[in-house]
Amino acid sequence: MAATLTKHERNLSAIIHASTFSKYFIPFGNFILPLILWTANKKEHKFVDYNGKQALNFQISMLLYSIVAGLISIPFFIHGLPDLFDGGFFGFHGLRNLNDINIHFDSDDFRFGRFFWPAGITGLIQVALVVINIVYTILATIRTNEGETFKYPFTIKFIK
Repeated sequence: MAATLTKHERNLSAIIHASTFSKYFIPFGNFILPLILWTANKKEHKFVDYNGKQALNFQISMLLYSIVAGLISIPFFIHGLPDLFDGGFFGFHGLRNLNDINIHFDSDDFRFGRFFWPAGITGLIQVALVVINIVYTILATIRTNEGETFKYPFTIKFIK
């Protein structure tokens, strides 16, 4: 397939993939720029049409996975909110014990524990999604510039 592709098609496809990095400069740039480039050139070049669909489907999938990961942690935060404001953590009843020199750490004293586990796991998932997004976008850019077809993993086909 590489022999029938022009340099313009390969470069345009690579630019579509690389334009998803514009999200770091323009809000929703990872959708807007590839969409503009893809819709302007999809009827003229099949290779550009394929790569535009791949890039947009991957970005939509990553957004969806990120939203789901964030939504999963919400019940854990809501469950722990009453414990924060019961007067034990933010209250002043602990000030009466300031003259006691008995220093000890107990896991029951650390009330944010229920918050950090879901937030930590969700944070790790979000970081993993960012790394996956960056790595596979770079791979797609390089491979399409060489004239190869690239298929993103973990992609839901929204645009067919």
